[in-house]
Amino acid sequence: MSTEALARLAGERVDHRFKGLPPDADGLTVGELTAERRNLFTDGFTTPVLALSAERLEHNLRLMETYAARHRLTFAPHGKTSMAPQLFRRQIEHGAWGITLAVPHQVRVARAFGIRRIFLANELVDPAALRWISAELDSDDDFRFVCYVDSVRGVELMDAALRGAARPVDVVVELGAGRGARTGARTEAECAAVADAVAGARTLRLVGVAGYEAQVPGAGVDPVRAWLRRLTGIAAEFDKAGRFAQADEIVVSAGGSEWFDAVADVFAEIPELSRPVLKLLRSGAYVSHDDVHYRKQTPFNRVPEEGALEPAFRLWAQVVSRPSATEAFVNAGKRDAAHDLGLPVAQVVRRDGVERPAAGIEVTALSDQHLWLRTGPEADVEVGDWLGLGLSHPCTSFDKWQLIPVAEADGTVVDYIRTFF
Repeated sequence: MSTEALARLAGERVDHRFKGLPPDADGLTVGELTAERRNLFTDGFTTPVLALSAERLEHNLRLMETYAARHRLTFAPHGKTSMAPQLFRRQIEHGAWGITLAVPHQVRVARAFGIRRIFLANELVDPAALRWISAELDSDDDFRFVCYVDSVRGVELMDAALRGAARPVDVVVELGAGRGARTGARTEAECAAVADAVAGARTLRLVGVAGYEAQVPGAGVDPVRAWLRRLTGIAAEFDKAGRFAQADEIVVSAGGSEWFDAVADVFAEIPELSRPVLKLLRSGAYVSHDDVHYRKQTPFNRVPEEGALEPAFRLWAQVVSRPSATEAFVNAGKRDAAHDLGLPVAQVVRRDGVERPAAGIEVTALSDQHLWLRTGPEADVEVGDWLGLGLSHPCTSFDKWQLIPVAEADGTVVDYIRTFF
């Protein structure tokens, strides 16, 4: 990665663009503010403010590094989760092969920060984006880029946009997860037709197969494993037919954040092929984990002996109204908190420097800038209290915050994570 580009983040000035930061920090650089090691609770941060746990973030990075190594998986975590180059760097330092992304803008961000290996887990048929990526490949021999294809028409559009390119674009055929699922060729015959189209396009090179197992209808252990075996079976059949003749290695990729244990097991069954196999896992939500959806869905619930991820996000908001004994409202809402995969969860109340469990407090709804609480008889909550909330869905938590404090357990802020959505 580019140390110069990362260093420029520390030189960015703190101002009104960044929610929750201390008003008296305006004009400081991010680096200067970091060096002050302010306390999240006592040194001027305003609510609402989202914070990442320094300790839990490091734990999650180490755990997935260990998991991937143990199962002999190559890891390219999905960068769309955080869109944070500082976290990309830490993921690569913890063994990641590269970064997975979803759309051209995200690739541009990654390249601006010197990411050398990018797996685009999506189809790409935009001619302007393809020409830009081609120019990146032609100007940097060390840049590795792979993306999905799932239709003959898509291959034709790519080939037309890339005419004259010095280097071919590496592609993998995406196997769809089934009827009603998202992208991807639905049948083995359709996958073969796409592969044949790639073979006829001089601007493209077929290097593997891929897909997303969480889209399998009625996803469960048996259906997911059956679909993964279809995917690996296509890889073996393509190799037998000589379809990877131009590839240096064969990419086989799957793995969101809900079924990577099944991916590890089925990928371990891949037979020896004519070329080395890059078994590429793409799980991204692990970096922060969460307190609702992924806490329930994480594969580590099925394999607890392999460890456990820890939720690293906490949203702090302040109680601004207590209109009745059964109601309270805090000053955070849809603009601040993820809510597409479950409402936030009240965890702790902080008053006069003391934290206690948020007993009897339930989040019932979100407005744009308010979070609605139902309070039971045991709830001890007053106007002015800070409420610490657990969140669901990392992907829609990161994207609401441009600069996120990273705080140690005592509240000392040791870093600020810049996002680019």
